[in-house]
Amino acid sequence: MKRSMAIVLLVFLIFFVISFLTNILGPLVPDIIKGFSLSLTLAGFLPFSFFVAYGVMSIPAGVLLERFGHKPILVAAFVLAFGGSFLFASFPTFAVALVSLFSIGIGMTMLQVAINPLLRVAGGEEHFAFFSVMAQLVFGSASFLSPHVYSFLVARLQADPRPADGVLGLLAGIVPPALPWVSLYWVFTVVTAVMVLVLASVRLPRVELKADERTGGASTYRELLRNRYVWLYFFGIFAYVGTEQGVANWVSRFLEVYHGLDPQVEGARTVSYFWGLMTAGCLLGLLLLKLIDARRVLVGFTTAAMLSLVVALSGPASVSRLAFMAFGFFLSVMWSIVFSLALNSVAEHHGSFSGILCSGILGGAVVPWLVGAIGDQIGLRAAMTLLFLTLGYIFSIGLWAKPLVDNATVTPRELLASLTGRGRG
Repeated sequence: MKRSMAIVLLVFLIFFVISFLTNILGPLVPDIIKGFSLSLTLAGFLPFSFFVAYGVMSIPAGVLLERFGHKPILVAAFVLAFGGSFLFASFPTFAVALVSLFSIGIGMTMLQVAINPLLRVAGGEEHFAFFSVMAQLVFGSASFLSPHVYSFLVARLQADPRPADGVLGLLAGIVPPALPWVSLYWVFTVVTAVMVLVLASVRLPRVELKADERTGGASTYRELLRNRYVWLYFFGIFAYVGTEQGVANWVSRFLEVYHGLDPQVEGARTVSYFWGLMTAGCLLGLLLLKLIDARRVLVGFTTAAMLSLVVALSGPASVSRLAFMAFGFFLSVMWSIVFSLALNSVAEHHGSFSGILCSGILGGAVVPWLVGAIGDQIGLRAAMTLLFLTLGYIFSIGLWAKPLVDNATVTPRELLASLTGRGRG
């Protein structure tokens, strides 16, 4: 495939849409609980329905990608996301929400599997690391934006449930007055429909996967699953995504229950800055990983995350909000470090191993549900202490990891010279 900035920008757009659809559930949870009169346990099935799709579809998506190529997979993914969004927007009930979220989750899984190889080829292998970081920044910007879109729509529809004209007038005519947040799923419906049309009209030549990007046969997976480190790192990804979603999905409800903060305003804003600071933390992480071994960075950031969580769960309202935001900052490097340590701990079959690791995103289904189920019994604050267990496991990775290849580091002077263009001649 010929290198193309247009396709690179298209991949960035896909990253944006993935994040826009994926990371909005947290701010919606308090509204969904009220709208459908749910217990915390039942509310926990919402992220479960979405993230269980990653456990189900990560490996099959890789197989389908090799069989049919990128364009059919990308189009099919957005068709599934469109169907899920339209279904719930049209029939906003709890049961339909579960089906809808699973359908959207399947689509997002297929996209995640497909777009990284496409980005590598379209942008050039020598620029892949740079474009990957840029993609994460785009991803983070959408996570920051979507709660603000939600707050705007709900505030306007509640203030004037029957605006005279325009988009808000159209939404007011089709959204149940008691469920103004459903308007967001009409937005998702339009966005995904546009993406289907865009991708259907774009010419995407078949991308040849590198040997390490290919999925292996059953024997490959059996070989990998006999390696204890494969399981240890699988649970590392499980623990990370569980921790991330355990906070992102419950923070708005926590602030409402324990501090009386409006989930549509302060709750949504807290979630927005949680994701925004996670993006900012990635930039600091990139710098630190040039100077310090990845395992030490992981230990340091995990320790800071645990301290932030202590403050978030025990502090007064203003301090709690800031601590939850800071928690996002300290989570920022964990996914990348755990994933890279994992891949650097096996000599071959990296494509298949990546599929196993991505199945660990299942943690985003299990941990938030457990927090909700325990929260019904002993309270949400006590239930969220479960996240210290997942954080503790991530911390342990920094102690026992023995990768075959360590991340390359430089001295501060060497880093400064490279940044200023005054390297040795």
